Amino acid sequence: MSRPAVWCAALLTAVAAAALTSCSASAERPADGHGTPSPARAVWKPRPGLAWQWQLDGKVDASADVPVYDIDGFENSAADVARLHRAGRKVICYVNVGAWEDFRPDRGAFPRSVLGKPNGWSGERWLDIRRLTVLRPIMERRFDMCRDKGFDAVEPDLVEGYGNDTGFPLTARDQLRYNKMIAAIAHERGLSVGLKNDLPQIPQLVGDFDFAVNEECAQYDECGELSPFIAAGKAVFHVEYAEPRSAFCAESRRLGFSSMRKKPELGVWRSSC
Repeated sequence: MSRPAVWCAALLTAVAAAALTSCSASAERPADGHGTPSPARAVWKPRPGLAWQWQLDGKVDASADVPVYDIDGFENSAADVARLHRAGRKVICYVNVGAWEDFRPDRGAFPRSVLGKPNGWSGERWLDIRRLTVLRPIMERRFDMCRDKGFDAVEPDLVEGYGNDTGFPLTARDQLRYNKMIAAIAHERGLSVGLKNDLPQIPQLVGDFDFAVNEECAQYDECGELSPFIAAGKAVFHVEYAEPRSAFCAESRRLGFSSMRKKPELGVWRSSC
């Protein structure tokens, strides 16, 4: 026996509505920590040549007249980020993803089994980046903090543990897997993400990261290795500590870098190219 025409029309209408609802839901970002879907936002794509300020020592001083600020994600508040936004700045959230720090509020979230050797900085120890299931939720919460404070991007630090004496037998493959995970976590939250140093893996990672942050490529004659970012239209934010500007600025301008000289403590002082 055939179904009544009215019943079939109602069924088709319900199916169509369900499909539309499903499509609409899939267009939304995953639920945030409060169970509420967060609307997708465009990821900032910094272009080569943007001037920047890098201040990790304490609360941000907004006196530098530059379009990009890179500041500590824990030490600065949503109000600090909003103040920079009102001045027309883009703001990058510095977060350590490769080492445990005994001075961070979430230090207790890291099990002792993932803590390796000291990395040379007071209160820090390398992380066992092979432990993705342990570290991912911790890093997700850190990146949630950056997003919730209104940052535009993340600078994940110490993403080249495989080249150091960490206390773990880390390989380049381990590092690639971890770094790609870090980039994905940022993008899931609508945040741009920069590759910090890790020059040997740039060819494999330039597609996953939106910009680069580099320390002292001129001193070690390595700046050419960052050219894939510029070729892809992505900024290279670069600093030198020991080299005078006369030794690197001309080459930095030729390469299209955003370069400056800083003191190692990364305070307010800067001397740009």
